[in-house]
Amino acid sequence: METPGSQSSLHRANLERVVRAVRLAGSLTQAEIARTTGLSAATVSNIVRELKEGGTVEVTPTSAGGRRARAVSLSGDAGIVIGVDFGHTHLRVAVGNLAHQVLAEESEPLDVDASAAQGFDRAEQLVNRLIEATGVDRAKIAGVGLGVPGPIDVESGTLGSTAILPGWTGTRPAEELGARLGVPVHVDNDANLGALGELVWGSGRGVKDLAYIKVASGVGAGLVIAGRIYRGPGGTAGEIGHITLDESGPVCRCGNRGCLETFAAARYVLPLLQPAHGTGLTMEGVVRLARDGDPGCRRVIADVGRHIGSGVANLCNLLNPSRVVLGGDLAEAGELVLGPIRESVGRYAIPSAARQLSVLPGALGGRAEVLGALALALSEMGDSTLLDGTLHAPAPAFT
Repeated sequence: METPGSQSSLHRANLERVVRAVRLAGSLTQAEIARTTGLSAATVSNIVRELKEGGTVEVTPTSAGGRRARAVSLSGDAGIVIGVDFGHTHLRVAVGNLAHQVLAEESEPLDVDASAAQGFDRAEQLVNRLIEATGVDRAKIAGVGLGVPGPIDVESGTLGSTAILPGWTGTRPAEELGARLGVPVHVDNDANLGALGELVWGSGRGVKDLAYIKVASGVGAGLVIAGRIYRGPGGTAGEIGHITLDESGPVCRCGNRGCLETFAAARYVLPLLQPAHGTGLTMEGVVRLARDGDPGCRRVIADVGRHIGSGVANLCNLLNPSRVVLGGDLAEAGELVLGPIRESVGRYAIPSAARQLSVLPGALGGRAEVLGALALALSEMGDSTLLDGTLHAPAPAFT
């Protein structure tokens, strides 16, 4: 029997510390594990050997700084995680393993007027199809990460008001999908998952403090502080779209006037271009036309960039992130939008905060949220289940 403070309990804690570090990073050298966990190199070497013999991790030769090293990752057979992302017009699902390898991924259109029950039925069908296609053992599913385009109440798991999927307000997405799949489901909003995806796989790698700005039908931000998503006590942190830019501006869906969203979101921006381009224009089309030289589209994108930059400047003054990652279709505009964002940050942010900030386009495009859902499932699973060989330890349906 292990007792607190005993040698066996200390060893167990060190095992879990190493497994957690590798699980969150995907792959680390032994030297990186030592730096991340604070354990000595000798202790890490012994633990890695023990984990390798038990089949929990795999060790492969690599190089670091020009020197030979050994990369440690969780075994591809150790477990499976699933990511599900509900967007304005799409449903995307990915299946990955604990070594951060994506085994299968598929997206299909989603009717914005579909009920929550219809959406979850579609998600269940798509998950089952991908599991069958990959041939993975359902017993090895460690958890599911779920992304929805709206705020989630931290205590109840209830989806708040959302203009993107209006029929879903008041539902409990994690509970609904968990009942269908029979595994733990962890839910978050799409901006937070975009931040997680870019942090683990994309433009946020290597930093601990960043903001992921998603501009689509609305404007939201996922905030990463000290390497972790910051949600706030009510789960509404990052609502950058409702920073007031002009108290006499257009009325926002939140009831206030002149929110950033009313100057940057697609529903407000696209009508500006209808006289020249008609009603069928999308933000993706605006970006394409701007890159081809259309002066009206270039002007609108530059204006949007300056407005977003004002919101980013506020974030810099409050949180001082080291990186801002722009996601959504707008990121494809490159310097046409990034330049104006940097211009506004330089004008409105505290100079020291502006100097430390880098503004980059997202590297993952439309995949950021579903990969973030995989990262969420990876971050929420327990390490003891891996060491004990039992994935389905009791876990709450919502975290």
